[in-house]
Amino acid sequence: MPYFSRLILFLFCLMVLVESRKPKKRRWTGQRETSKPSHLYKKNLDVTKIRKGKPQPLLRVDDHDFTMRPAFGGPAIPVGVDVQVESLDSISEVDMDFTMTLYLRHYWKDERLVFPSTSNKSMTFDGRLVKKIWVPDVFFVHSKRSFIHDTTTDNVMLRVFPDGQVLYSLRITVTAMCNMDFSHFPLDSQTCSLELESYAYTDEDLMLYWKNGDESLKTDEKISLSQFLIQKFHTTSRLAFYSSTGWYNRLYINFTLRRHIFFFLLQTYFPATLMVMLSWVSFWIDRRAVPARVSLGITTVLTMSTIITGVNASMPRVSYIKAVDIYLWVSFVFVFLSVLEYAAVNYLTTVQERKERKLQEKFPCMCGMLHSRTMMLGGSYSESEANSLAGYPRSHIQTEEERQDKIVVHLALSSESNSSRKKGLLKGQVGLRIFQNTHAIDKYSRLIFPASYIFFNLIYWSVLA
Repeated sequence: MPYFSRLILFLFCLMVLVESRKPKKRRWTGQRETSKPSHLYKKNLDVTKIRKGKPQPLLRVDDHDFTMRPAFGGPAIPVGVDVQVESLDSISEVDMDFTMTLYLRHYWKDERLVFPSTSNKSMTFDGRLVKKIWVPDVFFVHSKRSFIHDTTTDNVMLRVFPDGQVLYSLRITVTAMCNMDFSHFPLDSQTCSLELESYAYTDEDLMLYWKNGDESLKTDEKISLSQFLIQKFHTTSRLAFYSSTGWYNRLYINFTLRRHIFFFLLQTYFPATLMVMLSWVSFWIDRRAVPARVSLGITTVLTMSTIITGVNASMPRVSYIKAVDIYLWVSFVFVFLSVLEYAAVNYLTTVQERKERKLQEKFPCMCGMLHSRTMMLGGSYSESEANSLAGYPRSHIQTEEERQDKIVVHLALSSESNSSRKKGLLKGQVGLRIFQNTHAIDKYSRLIFPASYIFFNLIYWSVLA
């Protein structure tokens, strides 16, 4: 009996456990279980949502082969181009190139991209669709480096109209070659051009043209360069021929730059002119001050050499003479001639002093005899002067007859020496006037050097400016 009661108790517990695990049914109260308003659950229709069944894309990209150009096998497809120049970043004389940032836009029609539209509105896409359709293969001729900006995403825009018209826009920075002529540097003007051309399609397959003529090129009014004044932008076009592939349409973006001269006036022309003027200071320094004049001449020569080296370091190694080279080398010649002028003055001074020493050794009383003759003829001389001029000291007291005899001897000697040198002095009177007084060369140099340099500057600036 106890066993039977235990069995009944176990079955009862099992039934209770089973009933507790069954889900409870919710009772209907006639009210919503949430208190949120119903209008928040209304959603707009998402046209991009892929619904069940076969999708119907607006652009049927997968239905066509976009590896071929539009109207393949027919006439050339016209592709219009317009450009907006955002900035002209730099001009490099050493590398002979320029860097430009621009918006490049292409316009063409592709019947394969036609889509139905009741409002005739265009659709805009980013760069992901560009990889799936045909786009013109325009490249920059003579470009060294170029890239499409990709911050924060690829700067590419594709706009498709219902009738198949396509606008393809890119933001590009390109560095291209520019052939420069520095014969008038820094008083020069440079004309550079950015050239666009199809890489694969000849003029029989693709006709590249400026969409709005000269209005196809637009520039930002704030574009400026530190060393150049941008004079004008203009567009041209022509055919380019390659012997192996044929004729291609090529578009040109031409711009003219004129260099600002003020920077080079401060950095090159004014220092060179001051060095030349500084070399003229030596003409006013005593010719016997050898250290002062030599050090001044060497300093100006070395400074001019430094200026010439600094200018050429920032320029390409061209094989022709530039305008700045003419000015600097002429200035260098003026500085160098001022050093040679002092060398000539110093040499002639040494020669003159050597001749005077030889004359004094040959005629030791020459000067005294000439003065004694002059005073005798004038009739006014003292006893002490006659003795001193004759070469006798005052301590020697002589009689009047002895003094007269000696004066006669002095007069005879002086007359003989003067008669022997009379012809030679008359022949070289003008030359001896300069050589006997060597500082006269400095006097002439004070006028000749500045006048010549001013004359050179007048010719230089009138011809090249």
